[in-house]
Amino acid sequence: MLNLLWRVFFRLLYHECAFAYDWVSRAVSLGEWRRWQRAALPLLMPARAGAVLELAQGSGDLQVDLQRAGFRAVALDISPQMTRLARRKLRRQALPAPLMQADARRMPLPSASIAAAVCTFPTAFIFEPEVLAELQRILLPSARVIVVLQGTLKGGGPRRWLIRGLYRLMGQRHARLRQEEIAALFPCGRFEVAAQSVEFEASSAQLILLTKRPGNATPPRAIASNCFSPQRHKGHKVFS
Repeated sequence: MLNLLWRVFFRLLYHECAFAYDWVSRAVSLGEWRRWQRAALPLLMPARAGAVLELAQGSGDLQVDLQRAGFRAVALDISPQMTRLARRKLRRQALPAPLMQADARRMPLPSASIAAAVCTFPTAFIFEPEVLAELQRILLPSARVIVVLQGTLKGGGPRRWLIRGLYRLMGQRHARLRQEEIAALFPCGRFEVAAQSVEFEASSAQLILLTKRPGNATPPRAIASNCFSPQRHKGHKVFS
């Protein structure tokens, strides 16, 4: 029952109640959320290497970070509410808003057009073989996907019990995934898979690094069909 309530809560938070997303994410992370997001930035290639795609950009905070760091960033999110929220945030700061409302299983991007991709705190969509096939298609050779999988709060005494209570409330696991557990999430072998932890004073972040294997010429739809039963998906709308 708790998991069902969490799924309903998350759907509302990411769609109809998207206006509360920033407040909730900062509250449940005890203020660490932005540190966890920014943990991906040092692992990106130099900005001159090409465009960076953010999957499921949410309210657009990391888009602000990427653009201010000099990256040519684009973003894709299935939620129209989050897309509007992110666009307003970027425009308030006089930044471009190259946002696409689209399904990650059908990305409206040319093949071999993206130098790196980043995704922070994704739902299970990021592990779907059809999404991985699309990433394999759009990425340049040897390009990297950086996934900020989860953040872990540190502390003892009353803080420790508060932290565990927050994780139970949010339906999240407190323990980090082991390397073999992470590898099992990507069974198709189209990416080299590695894990990395970034330590902060009050917390840590666990990241997954996916590197596109060279010489991968299998058509993306064929890749997906080997691991995934295709489903019908809604069309997408692209925003400039």
